[in-house]
Amino acid sequence: MTIKDIVVNLSVTEGSGFTGDYAVSVAGALDTHLTGIAFVYDPVVPVAATGYLPPEVIETQQRDSQDAAKATIDRFTAAASRAGISIEPTMLPASFAGAGDQFGLIARRFDLAIVGQAEPDKGAVEELIAESALFESGRPVIVVPYIQKAPLKLDRVMVCWDGSRPAARAIADAMPILERAGQVEVVIVTRERGKQDEIPGADMGQHLARHGLKVDVKRIVGSGIDVADALLSHAADASADFIVMGGYGHSRLREFVLGGVTHAILRSMTAPVLMSH
Repeated sequence: MTIKDIVVNLSVTEGSGFTGDYAVSVAGALDTHLTGIAFVYDPVVPVAATGYLPPEVIETQQRDSQDAAKATIDRFTAAASRAGISIEPTMLPASFAGAGDQFGLIARRFDLAIVGQAEPDKGAVEELIAESALFESGRPVIVVPYIQKAPLKLDRVMVCWDGSRPAARAIADAMPILERAGQVEVVIVTRERGKQDEIPGADMGQHLARHGLKVDVKRIVGSGIDVADALLSHAADASADFIVMGGYGHSRLREFVLGGVTHAILRSMTAPVLMSH
């Protein structure tokens, strides 16, 4: 797989420029085109409203949303200009409920999508956008922690491997990034010591080494500890700059429900994570 065309969701929430800045650094490192999407959100009618809002209230909300999107686009454009990359800044109308589905559809036409981690208590729409990008786009997604300040760094990349289809897909999708890594560590969480956790002849560490990557394999005994906690703890101990893993979930009445590990990682991640489903 090659990555030549990236799309990023530019959160219009004040102080949320971290995703756009990180996307610019990814596009620069991979020498790709970058499209930035800033949604202009529809006015919100309070649940307790009687069905009528004064026109001036609606106009004020529309103006504020437009201004927020424009400020976000201006910041993104300035960052891209400093980095010297090719971009396409775009403002699109959307409802808070429909932005996730809209972004998921848009992301199908790109090689990679980049979204921000939802901030606690104020990132509901970002959470919907991230989940839709992961489950509806058919493309790999990089989720950027809201605490992220540094640009793309690939000195130590952690690959989470459990033999599953989503994990295999994520590793294949991440190959252009893994090829730029200083060191790749394949991390396997096992439930008990001595358990055979690799398919004979299909060792993922050997597979990546055949691509010319510098690879270590680390097996973590996860008995008595949640898998997500084990992965996050190891990522912190190993000072991982970037994580690659499968995104897990299942459909329930056409709505995707996040798997336990995926949900926990998205809530508590401290390094950017590339996920594929």
